[in-house]
Amino acid sequence: MLKRLLLVLASASLLLAGAARAAEKTGPDLVLLTENFPPYNMAKNGKNFAQEDNIDGIAVDIVREMFKRAEITYSLTLRFPWERIYKLALENPGYGVFVMARLPDREKLFKWVGPIGPDDWIMLAKADSKITLESLAQAQARKYKIGAYKGDAIAETLAKQGLKPIVVLRDQDNAKKLVNGQIDLWATGDPAGRYLARQDGVTGLKTVLRFNSAQLYLALNKDVSDEIVARLQAALDQLRQEGVVDDIMARYL
Repeated sequence: MLKRLLLVLASASLLLAGAARAAEKTGPDLVLLTENFPPYNMAKNGKNFAQEDNIDGIAVDIVREMFKRAEITYSLTLRFPWERIYKLALENPGYGVFVMARLPDREKLFKWVGPIGPDDWIMLAKADSKITLESLAQAQARKYKIGAYKGDAIAETLAKQGLKPIVVLRDQDNAKKLVNGQIDLWATGDPAGRYLARQDGVTGLKTVLRFNSAQLYLALNKDVSDEIVARLQAALDQLRQEGVVDDIMARYL
């Protein structure tokens, strides 16, 4: 009787273990995170949380097609703020985050697939502003109040150069702060900054300085296999060669 009971228990344990392994296999290969960063990634309802088909944008469409061609499964969630999803991708195997500027300080922290698209760094001023700039050094010397997005590569770069940006948790809040005179300049990306400003009813902002040109990537946790990274990169390269990336860009810009 005892032997029979032990056999039943052993069989049950094997079944449960097998079921657990099967459940693991049915999950996505990668967990992808993104943020509201129009027109590259955005929640369709404009909120700071969305999943799967409730997210769109240039990068989202490109990433979806890339994973489809590479035959790699994924889950997709849009969350807030950027610092949170950056940390999740950095610390959790099987995670990725997009879109991210590929900077020297970040190079060894992630594995990279891209570029997905450009992100020029600009200083925006009000339409009637008398500010003219030739360099960041000028902005620093004149002690302008510069708004930026907390945790973003632009804000980090300005801080390293001693400009002490005034950061916010949502980049679009800088558009209203600029118009209301709370800041003199808005350090943001192009085309993202202008898109965000229009969404908040702010138009006519002028570019007074273009100080960097970055490329945006999908950043994957370092534990993601090189084989998966290579398949994704090959799929993206193929999409670009076929003109699919340009077609997606044209739908939004």
